[in-house]
This record gives sequence, C-alpha cells and structure tokens, in this order.
Amino acid sequence: MPSEWLVWQMADSAFPSGGFAHSAGLEAAWQSGEVAAAAGLERFVRETVEQAGRASLPFLTAAHGRPDRLAVLDDLADAFLTNAVANRASRVQGRAFVSTCARIWPMPPLRDLEAQAKSLRGHYAPLAGAAGRALSIPLDVSQRLFLFQTVRGVMAAAVRLGIVGAYEAQRLQFGCAALLDAVRARCCALDERHVTQTAPLIDLLQSTHDRLYSRLFQS
Repeated sequence: MPSEWLVWQMADSAFPSGGFAHSAGLEAAWQSGEVAAAAGLERFVRETVEQAGRASLPFLTAAHGRPDRLAVLDDLADAFLTNAVANRASRVQGRAFVSTCARIWPMPPLRDLEAQAKSLRGHYAPLAGAAGRALSIPLDVSQRLFLFQTVRGVMAAAVRLGIVGAYEAQRLQFGCAALLDAVRARCCALDERHVTQTAPLIDLLQSTHDRLYSRLFQS
C-alpha cells in the first residue's frame, strides 16, 4: 500500500496530467444551450459520472487486474470510442498521465509503462488502471480516484466557462459524494466485457466540439 500522500497528490488539481485542457463535452453542451445554469450542470455531471462508471471504469479495472493485457484493452477502448473527439481526448490524456507519473516517480514499472504506451494508442482508462497497479494503489482507491477526477474536471471546466462560480462548483461537487459511491458500487466489478454507452446525448454533443465557432478546451 503506497503512502496516502501519493494518492492525495494525484487527486490534487496541481497534478499536471493534462485533464484541465478538456471539458468532457461540457463546452459543446453549454454552447448548444443544454447546460445553462447550475441545474443543467448538475444533470450533466450525473450523466457524465454514470457514463464513466459504465464506459471507462471497466477498462481501468481490467488493466489494474491484468496489466499484461494492456495492449488488448487499449485496442478495445479505441474501438469503443467511436466519437472522434472523445477518442482523441482519451489518447492525449492517457499518454500525458503516464508520462507525468513516470517523471514524478521514475521507478522501473512506470518507465516500462511509459515506453509501452508509446507503441499503443494510449487510452486514458486502461493506462490509469495499469499505472495504479504499478504504483501499488489498491483497485478500490484507483476507481474512486478516477471517478473523483471525472467530477473535478467537469466542475473546473464549468468555472472556467462561467457557468457557475467557484463556490457553487464546490457545493455541487460535494453533493456528488453519494453519486460517486453509488456508481462505484454498481460498476466496481465490471470489466471490458461490460462497457456500454449510457449518455448518447453527451457523446453526440461532444462530437460537435471541433465545429464550435470558438473553443476554450480541446474536447
């Protein structure tokens, strides 16, 4: 079991994993009028977390348990992410995350993972699972960290877009605690055989990101 400080460091917004360059489709949803204020943001976050539990967490779980299957899981993640914007974002975030981990903790397992990621498409969820295993982070903690970062990323994007203020975003994030626990409880045993799309509207909106007139985020 690693020091708890390591996990807190990864959860810190200062951890340079590149996640804050992406809005998970929120920017496109906001410009389309689907998210206009706090109530719409809360609905968006709920659907995003549910989607993360069903579509991303299974890849993390599978890679954490069998890092030797990372290449297969990476290919499956690539086939599943048919939305070009989401696919690109997953690859950018995955490689950035592993590279950051290897620079901060230059231990052989992470160096090997970084080298392997260069030969893969490098999707975020399976690489996050493999990195968690390399850092000896327990599976349940890796799952909670992944879901927490999902919410944190959306809330940070919402503040930068001006949808809500920083205090309101923190209040909404605190209100997601029960949701995060419930989603993890339902999805913690799922693997790559169970991935499914639960938020098709968000997926559709995110696919329009590259056609927005003005953009603050990459996705």
